Amino acid sequence: MMSGNALLERGGMGATFAATTTRWVVGILFVLTLLASMANLLIPQDSALHVSTYTITLLGKYLCYALLALAVDVVWGYCGVLSLGHAAFFALGGYGMGMYLMRQIGDRGVYGNPELPDFMVFLNWDALPWYWFGMDQFWFAMLMALLVPGLLAFVFGWLAFRSRVTGVYLSIMTQALTYALMLAFFRNEMGFGGNNGLTDFKDILGFSLQSDNVRVVLFATTAFMLAAAYVASHFIMSSRFGRVIVSIRDSEARTRFMGYRTENYKVWLFVYSALLAAVAGALYVPQVGIINPGEFSPINSIEVVVWVALGGRGTLYGAIIGAILVNYAKTRFTAILPDGWLFALGALFVLVTLFLPKGIAGLLAKIKPAKGSGNGDGGVAAEGASS
Repeated sequence: MMSGNALLERGGMGATFAATTTRWVVGILFVLTLLASMANLLIPQDSALHVSTYTITLLGKYLCYALLALAVDVVWGYCGVLSLGHAAFFALGGYGMGMYLMRQIGDRGVYGNPELPDFMVFLNWDALPWYWFGMDQFWFAMLMALLVPGLLAFVFGWLAFRSRVTGVYLSIMTQALTYALMLAFFRNEMGFGGNNGLTDFKDILGFSLQSDNVRVVLFATTAFMLAAAYVASHFIMSSRFGRVIVSIRDSEARTRFMGYRTENYKVWLFVYSALLAAVAGALYVPQVGIINPGEFSPINSIEVVVWVALGGRGTLYGAIIGAILVNYAKTRFTAILPDGWLFALGALFVLVTLFLPKGIAGLLAKIKPAKGSGNGDGGVAAEGASS
């Protein structure tokens, strides 16, 4: 049995390690973003040091995925809530941005209608649906891109957590939620472009999306939002709220017996996580250039869980590492073995489960010098993350 002083010392070292990790993550993001942006804008294209606009866009997409993985790690790694529906919040945020970008096309579309997007003209719509009103204003569109996923997460979490639905049953419910939304958005009468979704974007805030400068700004904005989300998540998990969340993960019944309304903590953490996913989706759309119902696919949510498991759940930085590594591998292997990528992903998940149960973050915690290792868990409240 460990003494009280030993526990305090161990927790203090863990908090110190987590704070140091946060500075490292933010610092690395800043340096890499600065170097990549300068290499794109300032170095001539014929130079070996030039970073192409395609690469900048690809890096921006990876960072959007990293932000989505961070959102999943917050609820799964620290609260033990395995959500298989975060693709829904990601896609809803993306549709909010996509609707704004579609309204910016104006009469430059194929059919030249200044009010109706091309797909509505093609489907013989005679008026803009009420839920498209105001989406030509950036601030309103971004408000909706956050409000709708946040409200959905609140209603779903309030009903599920107050009913004390946990474990695999909760995971199935989240997967059913995203699947239902996917089927709904596939329907043309929903007014979101049906199977084709929203695409052919031109401008954002009056600036051309084809411009190298705009691409770099979007990439830098994504890096900034990822860093801000990481710092905010670290602050939350280092607070009293975060300690209660971890205690819920380890033993919800005991935490409830101590007088905490555990369902309230879980609901608000779920909402926060959904908002992070929505921000990731909103940043993803202008860089990729399309949003369609396929983004709701349950397989996408399962992939995010694989990213987090590979990187190491309950560490925050592990989610970022996992998302970037897996998606980089996906980019490479889909070009080399397009039919075998899913098998490679499945094999990767099995190998990580067998040989790296705590992911890459757990491996890094083992090999780092004992002097600065703290509790070796990779972050505040990460101890027991794999329990």
